[in-house]
Amino acid sequence: MIKPVLISGIQPSGKLHLGNYLGALKNFVELQNSGKYRCFFFIADLHSLTESYTPKEKKAQIEDLMRSYLAAGLSPAKATLFAQSSIPAHSELAWILNTITPMGELRRMTQFKEKSGEGAESANVGLFDYPVLMAADVLLYDTAAVPVGDDQDQHLELARTLARKFNSRFGKTFIEPKALHTNVPRLMSLDDPQKKMSKSRPAGCLFLDDAPAEIRAKLGRATTDSGREIKYDEKSKPGISNLLLIHSSLSGVSISSLEKKYAGKGYADFKRDVAEVVVKALALYQAAKKKISPTKACAAFAKGGNASAKIAEKKMVEVKKKVGLI
Repeated sequence: MIKPVLISGIQPSGKLHLGNYLGALKNFVELQNSGKYRCFFFIADLHSLTESYTPKEKKAQIEDLMRSYLAAGLSPAKATLFAQSSIPAHSELAWILNTITPMGELRRMTQFKEKSGEGAESANVGLFDYPVLMAADVLLYDTAAVPVGDDQDQHLELARTLARKFNSRFGKTFIEPKALHTNVPRLMSLDDPQKKMSKSRPAGCLFLDDAPAEIRAKLGRATTDSGREIKYDEKSKPGISNLLLIHSSLSGVSISSLEKKYAGKGYADFKRDVAEVVVKALALYQAAKKKISPTKACAAFAKGGNASAKIAEKKMVEVKKKVGLI
């Protein structure tokens, strides 16, 4: 039986934090180990060029993310790992899809509006066209499933729309990929639980490479709420709710069990325990990453890139024939 293809990627645009780990990396490893899919996980380095960077920074970010993939448990023996930029077919298909994408479809994209803010006219075209390249990433491999968070649903729907449009105009070529929604925790900033955990707020962000002392200090300063009860209530106790979510997601203990365990105990004791859970959870990852050199990581991704390129190039021959280029 041929397994359905699953694909996803992460942008190399800065240090990974706990939200990235729980929302993507940990999920990738579980999907890889499930045995249900033929998994492709890539470094979305072309997408990351829409942000400000220096060439030296970008190279370091790409190598660091490759090492992070391997340290988290992704295996070249179980999944195909590659860098997006190593396969020209991604950009080539994106251009062809651009020619059937209405401007209005891209103008209504929520993420473009959020990232460009009031400076939409000065935003780079890559930021605007990001969803078409994402569609190419997915459609190239006859992908059946894409693990996404709610914020990517709109982009995946565009990929489905473009697949239908292309198939209708040129004949059956692409599979319409479906979203694979998993129970991904939405972690909030430690210093402002009303805002999402982000590298742009380093004081409230738990980075995967943070030293134990740094993790303990950040959680010790974490914003809590009025009262003393340790209870999950996002509206009235967002700070404590966020810490309960972090503990539960890493320890595997249900939130209701944690509420019972800490009944009558103070915030300080609870925050210390959350810190130890985080330190313990990241220890294996950090130890594994130290053993992985950039050379070893690049070699693993080059091997996956060669395998992916053969699939992508074959698809592009089919696409070019359909549109009359060959």
